[in-house]
Amino acid sequence: MNSALLSSDKNYWETPQDFFNKLNEKYHFTFDLAASDSNAKCKSYFTETDDSLSQDWHRIGGNLFLNPPYGRELHKWVKKAYEESLLKAEGDIVMLIPARTDTSYWHDFIFGKAQIKFLRGRLKFELNGESKDAAPFPSAVVIYGEVEQ
Repeated sequence: MNSALLSSDKNYWETPQDFFNKLNEKYHFTFDLAASDSNAKCKSYFTETDDSLSQDWHRIGGNLFLNPPYGRELHKWVKKAYEESLLKAEGDIVMLIPARTDTSYWHDFIFGKAQIKFLRGRLKFELNGESKDAAPFPSAVVIYGEVEQ
């Protein structure tokens, strides 16, 4: 197992490209809210330098993709996604996060407030475009704004 996936010092794991492509087929993302110049999934994106948490996401048109850093600050990203979704006039905020359903942020900002798609199995996140060992945690896609049909 890749111990770096457990460390909050190493929380910049990249979304597997195949997985993103499947999501993008449905949502046609316009913006990546947490990226680097080397791993951005959309043409438009925020990097760490842009300080995404201080930006007005609701002013960005279209559907927004978010695979936030999974460290100790994850709750801030989840809260921000929820709050911005309340202000966003059109489009969804689609977030890939660990399915740690026992945490307070899941109860405060996800359950009853978003659509949740639990993933079967474990994702193999990438680092510098290279697939790594399967994550030691389950993942979920959380969608703010979408009405389930």
